[in-house]
Amino acid sequence: MKYILMALLVTINIFAVDATLKIKKDVEQRAKISLVDSSQGISASLSKKFFSILLSDLKISGHFIADKNHYKESSYNATIAPQFKSKEYILKYRLSQGSGIKIDIALISAKDGRTLATKDYRISSASKYPFLAHKVINSINDTLQYPDISWINRYVVFSRYTTAKRSEIVLADYTMNFKKIVIRGGLNLFPKWADKNQRSFYYTAFSGDRPTLYKLNIYNGSKSRIVSSQGMLICSDVNPSGSKILVTMAPNAQPDIYEMSANGGSQKRVTNFSGIDVSGKYIGAGAIAFISNRMGYPNVYKKSINSSAISQVVFRGRNNNAVDTHKNKIVYASRESHKRYGQNSFNLYLTHTNDSSTRPLTSRGVNQFPRFSIDGSTILYIKQYQNRSSIGYINLRSNQNLLFPLGEKVQSIDW
Repeated sequence: MKYILMALLVTINIFAVDATLKIKKDVEQRAKISLVDSSQGISASLSKKFFSILLSDLKISGHFIADKNHYKESSYNATIAPQFKSKEYILKYRLSQGSGIKIDIALISAKDGRTLATKDYRISSASKYPFLAHKVINSINDTLQYPDISWINRYVVFSRYTTAKRSEIVLADYTMNFKKIVIRGGLNLFPKWADKNQRSFYYTAFSGDRPTLYKLNIYNGSKSRIVSSQGMLICSDVNPSGSKILVTMAPNAQPDIYEMSANGGSQKRVTNFSGIDVSGKYIGAGAIAFISNRMGYPNVYKKSINSSAISQVVFRGRNNNAVDTHKNKIVYASRESHKRYGQNSFNLYLTHTNDSSTRPLTSRGVNQFPRFSIDGSTILYIKQYQNRSSIGYINLRSNQNLLFPLGEKVQSIDW
């Protein structure tokens, strides 16, 4: 039974996200901007990739309409060419490479030629250049006092399969242009950030048949053992203060949800059901949402941590098998087809704990792994469509979305 349950949980979380749904925000609410590149000593490949990342950041922000032409100037100055007069803003930048990478930027008003901001940033590791691009766009977004998009600066952590019974855990930027393996060797699954500052994450490692939950500090490499158990063992959520975690365990063959202290010292059993209760997620103070088959099929439920009363959250679909939460918002994956053979389609939906409104977020393919950004404004997901795998993002405020190719076979993901 424990192997069947483990395979089930891994399988329902293998694929993710849909970037095919194209809903456009009113263009009048977005600022027109052109980018002018005056970089020196940078390879053509890096120049092209950096420009592409800037465009992606501008789009997913929902605040800009970016000119897709890659303009280049030999000198870095505040002069505006006549061709840019129809824009609202010009972002001029100059990349230079030494021991790391440095960038100088100038944000200019195209209307009157005023320089609105000048800044410079540098990063010591050249491989982290995507984060330099994210920092630039986040900076000009803040300068223009648009709603916060600082989530673009955050790490994504995911587990990917390498061979049979082998996987590694990888850090990446949200575009997947930067990747760094942080754990390899053995079967390492279900990474989950342990704190808002992304200094540590939890993950499950298998030694023989007994899984163990660990916590790894990505800056100093220190690792601590949290808990070990027979059967299933997964950290599915961390409370806002980082002091408590929700863990799915199956010490007696049936998986239930437990709340425990961040170091594993104290434990409280939150669910007690003869079937499957998994994927606990905090919703406000003292309550959780989770996946259960107590009605005979996977669906989303909620309950108080200190009460036995349970209520159904989702009333559409007969197979809703992945969930994430942010305050009163809930995103879940729902199976849309019922093929006996071949791949079924899954789409993502947004609902709330305090009303019955439901909003479709994707339209086709296999869309799984929904994860809210730290501010709840954007959803990460993995999409499988026409034999292609992608990582996608949906900005809930602007309805802008992006897809990036994903070559890995992702087992689990968090950001």
